[in-house]
Amino acid sequence: MKIPRWKKAEFEEIEYEPTSIRELLREMKNICELIVDLAYSAILFNSKEIAEEVKYLEVRMDKLNYQIRIMAMLAARSAEDAEKMAGILQIAQAAETISNAAGDIVKLLSYKLTHPILPHLIKESDEVIRKMTIHKNSAAVNKKIGELRISSETGVRILAIRRKNKWIYGPKGDITLKENDILICIGPEEGLNQLNKLLKGEIEVLT
Repeated sequence: MKIPRWKKAEFEEIEYEPTSIRELLREMKNICELIVDLAYSAILFNSKEIAEEVKYLEVRMDKLNYQIRIMAMLAARSAEDAEKMAGILQIAQAAETISNAAGDIVKLLSYKLTHPILPHLIKESDEVIRKMTIHKNSAAVNKKIGELRISSETGVRILAIRRKNKWIYGPKGDITLKENDILICIGPEEGLNQLNKLLKGEIEVLT
């Protein structure tokens, strides 16, 4: 039985990496924005694949919260410092609460729920969130997002890129795409299908 990627990440040893609290809070904010969209999309479109990304991000948030606690303890040298750190820890805990709630949402996929409103919501939705992988023979490999004119040609927006164990949130046009990058995209169904063909190497350009 194949172990899910998020489960492997859950058991990986947490290593302390010196960084700024500002950077940690920025990543936690980015995860909060992405994870909620992914969780609701997983339910609406019954996507276990998107649900897996939610669980992975939930694990990542847990580790960020642990790391920020370590940094807060190292930084507090007086009662005044401790008071300042307490506020930061409250923000971090709130972010983790949001990610845990998103994780609880995707657990609903474990149950066979049927409700007349769900098909209606899916039918009426103008945009879909989808996860796509860049294949080695794709014309998108080593191309900048801006060069490919993804947004203008397909109406699709890239929410995030997972590159191995790292995430790029809200990537701009100057970000270069790499082989095996995993893209989390939102847009119209037709545009997503067109982009997926490009990423699979089935077409050379977007039209």
